[in-house]
Amino acid sequence: MRAAVLYEAPGTLEIENLSIEKPAANEVLVRIKASGLCHTDLHFMQGHLKTALPAVLGHEASGVVEAVGSDVTYVAPGDHVIACLSVFCGACEHCLSGSPAICENPDSTNRAQDAPPRITMDDRPVGQFMRLGAFAEQILVHQNAVAKVSRDIPFDRAALIGCGVTTGLGAVFNTARVEPGATVAVFGCGAIGLNVIQGAYLAGARRIFAIDVNPDKLSLAGNFGATDLCNASEHDPVAQILEATNNKGVTYSFEAIGHPSAAEQAFMCLSKGGTATIIGLMGAEDKVQLSGLHFLAERKVQGCDMGSNRFRIDMPKYVQLYLDGRLNLDDMVSQTIALEDINSGFEAMIEGQTVRSVITFD
Repeated sequence: MRAAVLYEAPGTLEIENLSIEKPAANEVLVRIKASGLCHTDLHFMQGHLKTALPAVLGHEASGVVEAVGSDVTYVAPGDHVIACLSVFCGACEHCLSGSPAICENPDSTNRAQDAPPRITMDDRPVGQFMRLGAFAEQILVHQNAVAKVSRDIPFDRAALIGCGVTTGLGAVFNTARVEPGATVAVFGCGAIGLNVIQGAYLAGARRIFAIDVNPDKLSLAGNFGATDLCNASEHDPVAQILEATNNKGVTYSFEAIGHPSAAEQAFMCLSKGGTATIIGLMGAEDKVQLSGLHFLAERKVQGCDMGSNRFRIDMPKYVQLYLDGRLNLDDMVSQTIALEDINSGFEAMIEGQTVRSVITFD
């Protein structure tokens, strides 16, 4: 199979021909139909975060099940699935209490060390980024890494649900639990931020502030439900939000960039009793500095891992929202590209030209 492999970081991806094993007892072989380019992949390509190399990158994908292992009962060949990096063991305290996104033992879904590696090149093992490695024509994963979905949704739209959509909507519905009538501020209008915005809209928020430095992304935010657009390159967003709310601030804020200053602004624009949810992936050395005095009025800050998802429950719901015309995925797909164009797709991401580039496979 063809796949995009990262050999060193910083570095670009190389298209290689790899060998893939047959499914073991609990494994699923998926023919990938579409795979989205996410900023998380770029963090690892640029060396801001580390993973074992060489590895096939990619973690936002949809496809069709080709084969299953002897112990797989959840899916069968021909099923349409979305892959998810929140692979879960199903047996730890967090899984059993309804929080599989923070599973304590995801390594249990890996192959045993004495078993043949899932993917090789010239008999040498190649890693699967986020236990998926979805920039490839096929993936071989544990059955707890896929969600079965309707065949009615196009693959390029379904792929988006694998990360950006589930993270953004889940931050609203599962992590923060925004209620009708709330006021919301979203820092960053990339794929995750746009889904936070439309999640807040679906939740019934009465006012939604979208903050970004890119005018095109701010304009697009209006299509997803934003009521107020704040260009952070022109004005202090905290001051804008406080002025617009008669100095009260917002009930909920979300940081969807992965930058300490944006996290600090998300906290400082809160109303009394408000909650800031930090979604963006930051570097290991990044520090967020918050005003101690600002905590006195019971303002809170919390983390968010992949939208606190229960992805086998959440993803089919999000698919149905799209099929019902209530979830905007169409405006997220900036372009579809071939696997060979993947590095150009990341260049477009760096230049701020895209929300999502999606690789499609014939």
